[in-house]
Amino acid sequence: MELISLATFLSFIGTCAVIELTPGPNMAYLAVLSASNGRRAGFAATIGVALGLLIVGIAAALGVATLISNSPLAYQGLRMGGVIYLFYLAWDGWKDPADENIQHPDTHAEHMKFFRRGLFVNLLNPKAAVFYIAILPRFITMEASVTAQAVILTFAFVAIATAIHSTIVMLAGTAQRFLTEQSRISIVRKTLSLALVAIALWFAIKTGQ
Repeated sequence: MELISLATFLSFIGTCAVIELTPGPNMAYLAVLSASNGRRAGFAATIGVALGLLIVGIAAALGVATLISNSPLAYQGLRMGGVIYLFYLAWDGWKDPADENIQHPDTHAEHMKFFRRGLFVNLLNPKAAVFYIAILPRFITMEASVTAQAVILTFAFVAIATAIHSTIVMLAGTAQRFLTEQSRISIVRKTLSLALVAIALWFAIKTGQ
């Protein structure tokens, strides 16, 4: 017996695509980052985002996310951690001096910094756990291994999300090519830091519903 029917799998793919194409914290953060620091920074963060989604998905498959979604205290703690972290990213972008080593951003340390940020943004995003609890189970049947189905669907979701996020990075990264003057870079960084503040506030409102 097949684990997941083709019709069910295609339906899940379509649902994931619609959800990921709806503006959210990941999309906004990657667009802001790529426009200010370039595509390589955006792709490093995209990998972190993908790993974060995968970890949360596997946790959901093992039942950990269910405990979080059923505990108001745990959910609110995770939610506020995500909001605070987004505020930290905004502050970090605002305070960076104009003479920062922007001409050579493609170092391993820089890549790891953006990778970690993408990872933490998702680990501290309760909406990711809610997706796996509220949406993914609808495509699972009891006739086959529930855990195996959950893992397969999780990898499919991460693949779709990563493809969409990579497209966003490519498009937003184009704007970075026009940022060649230090004064212009400083203005854009501060503007995008304010955008991150707006994202944090929006995230707090959406996850509080």
